[in-house]
Amino acid sequence: MHPLPAAPTPLTILIVDDQSATRVALTAELDRAGHRVLEADSAAWALELFRRYRPDLVLMDVEMPGHDGYWTCREMRAAEPGGWTPIIFLSQFKQDEDVWKGIEAGGDDYLVKPVSAMILHAKLRAMQRLAQMRARLVQMSEDLRAANAQLEELSSVDALTGLMNRRALDARLQQELDLARREGKPLTLMLCDVDHFKRYNDAAGHVAGDACLRRIGQLLKETCRRPGDCAGRYGGEEFALVLPNTPRSGAMTYARALMRTVELAAIPHPDSPTGGTITLSGGITTCLPDESTSAEGLIIRADDALYNAKSTGRNRFFSYEMQMDTAEQRRAVVPSAGPASPPPATPT
Repeated sequence: MHPLPAAPTPLTILIVDDQSATRVALTAELDRAGHRVLEADSAAWALELFRRYRPDLVLMDVEMPGHDGYWTCREMRAAEPGGWTPIIFLSQFKQDEDVWKGIEAGGDDYLVKPVSAMILHAKLRAMQRLAQMRARLVQMSEDLRAANAQLEELSSVDALTGLMNRRALDARLQQELDLARREGKPLTLMLCDVDHFKRYNDAAGHVAGDACLRRIGQLLKETCRRPGDCAGRYGGEEFALVLPNTPRSGAMTYARALMRTVELAAIPHPDSPTGGTITLSGGITTCLPDESTSAEGLIIRADDALYNAKSTGRNRFFSYEMQMDTAEQRRAVVPSAGPASPPPATPT
């Protein structure tokens, strides 16, 4: 063979051939070209070296005792799911059927022995270019996947508050509804909005209004202490809370604690008929879902409960199922009790 010209980047090449003379000749040429060479004289040892070192290229003899090159090639392909290592078959046979069998077994090219150095070099260059192109495609695919994941995240987050947006909330509500239906557990949905928020904006300005909504979003997020609880901005000054495994009594307890949290935050309201600080009004609906329960139905019921809370004085949460708001429950259940405690880890 003539000396093999150096390739742009050295490769790790596995030579699989039971003939020692062939391996020695190929190794000498590849060494002179600057490549790293691994040698195997059997299918079993070839597979061991392939799994251990993950070569950049395999030069595979077809005729070997025991398992032949076709079998070895198939085993190599099975050992690298999702990957691709160029495999070039070497054989004394040059019939069309032999070439076809090599490609069908998973090979990428087929050379007839004896192989000239220049032909082998040309094939190595071609395989190296293909490998580089594949690596670039894999990297581009990873970059695209990461960009899509970031875009998906951005499309599900409200830019102002950092909470879920309406699209993400609708998807989460449906997910929790399906789960509650399968497990036979209660599910609570709350809709709430900032009382007299238009008057806040008119008096303090929209920049202050945005800061107020961010603060309310932060407070809602802080009340979601269990992993399954989630808060989101439903639109404008309206927010939503999805509370899995929360019965109606637990939902009322949660609502009172949320109101107390907002009260303690004492966010000034420059023009509120209900007091000098920001307050919330909310609607609660709780269900043990069956096949007839829909996310749309829950939203309608919670919105109707919110309307009831606002029409009866604001600064309260109304439970659709209990037909009672937080102010009435506080008077009826604990008429002399002090401030509500923060939401428990597992409302009951």
